[in-house]
Amino acid sequence: MLINIVILIIVVYLALIYPNVSSIRKEKMRPYEQKYICHRGLYNNKDVPENSLKAFKLAVENGYGIELDIQITTDNQLVVFHDESLERICGIDKKLNECTFKEIRKLKLLDTDEKIPLFSEVLKVLKPDTPLVIEIKPEGRCLEALDRTVEMMKDYDGLYNIESFNPTVVTSLRHNYPHIIRGQLAYDSIHDPECDLSLVKKIIETYMLCNFLSKPDYIAYECNSYKNLSFQIISRLYKAECIAWTVKSQKQLEELKNLYQCFIFDSFIPDEKKGS
Repeated sequence: MLINIVILIIVVYLALIYPNVSSIRKEKMRPYEQKYICHRGLYNNKDVPENSLKAFKLAVENGYGIELDIQITTDNQLVVFHDESLERICGIDKKLNECTFKEIRKLKLLDTDEKIPLFSEVLKVLKPDTPLVIEIKPEGRCLEALDRTVEMMKDYDGLYNIESFNPTVVTSLRHNYPHIIRGQLAYDSIHDPECDLSLVKKIIETYMLCNFLSKPDYIAYECNSYKNLSFQIISRLYKAECIAWTVKSQKQLEELKNLYQCFIFDSFIPDEKKGS
């Protein structure tokens, strides 16, 4: 009886974490495998701030793909910014999603002349062959941000996919926008003392227990947490498409090549990809 219960638990667990492994969807990820992807653009957070137009232009000029973060203001403008709070980058102790676009447009990024850009402004500096990874931030009105992002991308001719830490966002992509390649972001939040999620939500996120609902086309898993059981099963057994974030050195990149197909990097310039 005990053996049957254990087997049942294992079977259910394996079903919960099973992503979409369609060969057709995997083929659409090939351009992301052929170029390294700049984390928030090619920035140094000195004269070139993260998620700035300058950082995105430099990434395009150097032939990289781009990962960026989408949030929505109180007046329904899509802007590119990572943190929930404006404090680290703009020196203002206020949440971005509680501001109008007019309010945040007055702010400077890290005392440079760069401003928080509209998503529409960023799209104008990209090339059609620039692989774009759009992260919908989980805070605030994330489903509205998703809907407005998808609406904006209808007129975009370039490569893009959409990902989120929030399984509800990824599930919404599956059901409402099945034509868009979708990714589940995750990391070992259980051991992150700064993560303010409940323990249940931490477990769900860390072990990707909502994959059965969202059926992500790829898993974007934090590269220092690659020993996680669920990720090992998804990567090695299910052979799903996996993106590593955020790689910080050439040595780390080389060590992860057997587990991940795509790589998001910052803090160094990776060696040129063979065949790119």
